[in-house]
Amino acid sequence: MAKGLVEAGAMVHCVDISPHADQAFERAKERVDPQYSGGFEYHRCDVSNDAEVSSVFREIAAKKQRLDGIIAAAGIQHVQSALDICTEDINRMLATNYTGVFLCARAAAREMFRYKIQGGSICLIASMSGIIANRGFIAPVYNSSKAAVIQLARNLAMEWGRVRADGSGGIRVNCLSPGHILTPMVEENLRKGEASRKEWENNSMLGRLSTPEEYKAAGLFLLSRASSFMTGQNLIIDGGTSAW
Repeated sequence: MAKGLVEAGAMVHCVDISPHADQAFERAKERVDPQYSGGFEYHRCDVSNDAEVSSVFREIAAKKQRLDGIIAAAGIQHVQSALDICTEDINRMLATNYTGVFLCARAAAREMFRYKIQGGSICLIASMSGIIANRGFIAPVYNSSKAAVIQLARNLAMEWGRVRADGSGGIRVNCLSPGHILTPMVEENLRKGEASRKEWENNSMLGRLSTPEEYKAAGLFLLSRASSFMTGQNLIIDGGTSAW
């Protein structure tokens, strides 16, 4: 999705807890075509830390006195039954999957209000796991954290959607709920035997898993004027898994 935004001319600031950007980020940055006006920048930040998040977003917005959109995609996974998972693991997952997403969305909105960016767009990355129980995949905290993100989008859309008297506001907030994606996290689930690729493929009406590239256009749609009358919604792209 970040690549799609850069290709459309956006300056994309990627935020992650790692001290330095990984090789995939550096390769993508090197391949940016000069004909595009966009580019990539990396910022180290713990998204569960309110002060860090606020500082990073304030720094990003101050560069051009604006912040037009955000894709809040923070998420970690822990596969364990509800009977066995400990409180520490529950809190750790919720701190990233829910609180981290909330803090990033709020920090972005604060900058949009500060610079009176009408038409700002916020996309929260949830999951089809927020609306169904994945057959054979025991991750109750992850799934329920994604359900919370979907509901968060509705509430933030209601709170920030109207243009205020001072000209601020008019911010749209939506969710994107992907199906199974072949990311490093999912590949690790499959390697450990925590999930069955055959079963997941069988659950998909298309008979396969998705790739990250298949969500590029969706991210661009949700952050652009192409979705200017869409807010409070959950866009589900799951190969038909939730439609049976």
